Amino acid sequence: MPRRTATMLASTLMLFALLCAGVFMKAPYSEMSPGPTVNTLGDSRGEPVLNISGHKTYPTTGHLNMTTVRVTGADYDMNLLEAVYGWASGDNIVVPHENLYPDGKTEQESTQENAEEFSQSQESAKVAALKQIGIPVAARVIVASVVKDSPSEGKLHAGDVIKAVDGTPVKAPEDVAKLVTKHKPGEPVVFTIVPAAEAAEAEKAHLEPTGTTKVTIAGKAEGDGHAVVGIRAGTDHTFPFTIDIKLADVGGPSAGLMFALGIVDKLTPENLTGGKFIAGTGTIDDAGKVGPIGGIQMKTIGARQAGAQYFLTPAENCAAAAGDVPDGLTLVKVSTIDDAVKALEKISKGDTAGLTRCSAKP
Repeated sequence: MPRRTATMLASTLMLFALLCAGVFMKAPYSEMSPGPTVNTLGDSRGEPVLNISGHKTYPTTGHLNMTTVRVTGADYDMNLLEAVYGWASGDNIVVPHENLYPDGKTEQESTQENAEEFSQSQESAKVAALKQIGIPVAARVIVASVVKDSPSEGKLHAGDVIKAVDGTPVKAPEDVAKLVTKHKPGEPVVFTIVPAAEAAEAEKAHLEPTGTTKVTIAGKAEGDGHAVVGIRAGTDHTFPFTIDIKLADVGGPSAGLMFALGIVDKLTPENLTGGKFIAGTGTIDDAGKVGPIGGIQMKTIGARQAGAQYFLTPAENCAAAAGDVPDGLTLVKVSTIDDAVKALEKISKGDTAGLTRCSAKP
């Protein structure tokens, strides 16, 4: 066999062997890529994303798109060839698997956590939006969860409204822990509650639950010697009218800001977008504070591919996002829902020179 032919054959076999190794060799990485965007002012799968009843709404135009990131699943084993391809792809990012799924979370655990965060983000978006336009929202302390095999199991239930502990009214979840830990283990702790079923019926009628009952629980010892009863207290709200947010196959808390802005736009006569295509991201709390999210570069790419001209960016993500901005996309820095509303008003009027833009410097 001629030397040149033999060399080419050997090179081909070596390349084939390397490709085979790349296919079968597992790599401890996961991949992130731009996901779809959804207009919170529009429909998804034939249904309005935001459906408001019991209060006057106003026509809207333009886009207020929430953005997403596609990631490989927690149980997916990426091979070396896929990792190399992902590194070479301009629109994808390959990161260590543990960055996306810390503590060895399974696919099921991750999906459940994302669903819970998504549900909470919807609740906070409603609260923040209504507060922004001056509509009061009643808050109440509830039993968020009950620890298995704890003193509260079978006595308190998720959704019970906690009115008082030992006769002292509670106004915030942390009040419950403070009152319970005043006791020594074994001492009775008296909860004044509205059972979850009665609270749910009152909520349907947009009323505050009134009827109460008392439940006595003997706390058990905690590591520091104080008593615990085995519940996690949380906050629930009674809204004066119905706001339904429907969006399938999305998880996590990062759509909170865009949901809140969509609600504000539908409940106010002003046209927030001025017909412009605006996208964004960010968590939101009940007070309207906007928090950072993951995968910001993927979200800006996805937004621009969908047609967005402006991108509302959490202040803490600005430096990272500004490091690689898609052509034609303006990054607008926001820290609160009020910042975002004011930015939208400027965009709708064409006063873009007055926008606070993201900078690559922190």
